[in-house]
Amino acid sequence: MYADTQNDITRQVVRVAQLLLAYGAESDLVEEISQRLGRALGLASVELSISSNSLVLTSLVHGRCITTTRRIREHGINMRIVCELQRICLLAEKGLYGPNEVRKRVARITPKSYPAALVIPMIGLSCASFCHLFGGDWMSSIITFIAAAIGMSVRLSLARRHFNPLIIFSLTAFVTTAVAQLSYECPLTKTPELAMAASVLMLVPGFPMINAISDMVKGHMNVGISRWGHATLLTVASVIGITIAMQLGGKFL
Repeated sequence: MYADTQNDITRQVVRVAQLLLAYGAESDLVEEISQRLGRALGLASVELSISSNSLVLTSLVHGRCITTTRRIREHGINMRIVCELQRICLLAEKGLYGPNEVRKRVARITPKSYPAALVIPMIGLSCASFCHLFGGDWMSSIITFIAAAIGMSVRLSLARRHFNPLIIFSLTAFVTTAVAQLSYECPLTKTPELAMAASVLMLVPGFPMINAISDMVKGHMNVGISRWGHATLLTVASVIGITIAMQLGGKFL
């Protein structure tokens, strides 16, 4: 294998690893996919060093090493892209994709999201379902649906304008809690506190926390602690928004 070919394959492998990390894959999966893809494309070995905001990848062929570094910029969790990259790796291992096909397929990858008209009512429905499971009455569940739907629309609107995630979570929690507090003024519900509690469940950073624990358990302590810290900050931002809304409304759980 020529040096130019090794350079090209190394760039493709590190691009795949960069996308996996940027869209929420756990560190162990990033290492596995990168090494498998590198070997499938002709590299003797691939070694990675992953940190909270960068990765270093070294490829080895016939005793010749090439090392490259990439910065990681988070784009939010998107399992569709992670699955697509895994699919590319499988096709390369089966011999159906070579370096050129992998390059073209990766270049065509674009993040896709569900339309807001579908996401907003589904988030409202899920929070309302939790309210009902917690023992809330039907009116409380309806108020939860409205509060969560309004909060999600605020969250999506702020995300489209590229606000800081901490600001997004704090403002969303504030608006959602403020709307949910209207349940205390409604004589048709006897469980207004459940509407306040269930409507903000959409802000629980479950996936980042799961990834953080998974990384720490599997030995990627630096990345795991970083992800845990980020999830904790999001939680604190939500708590700040909830607390301000409750203080202004004079309502406490």
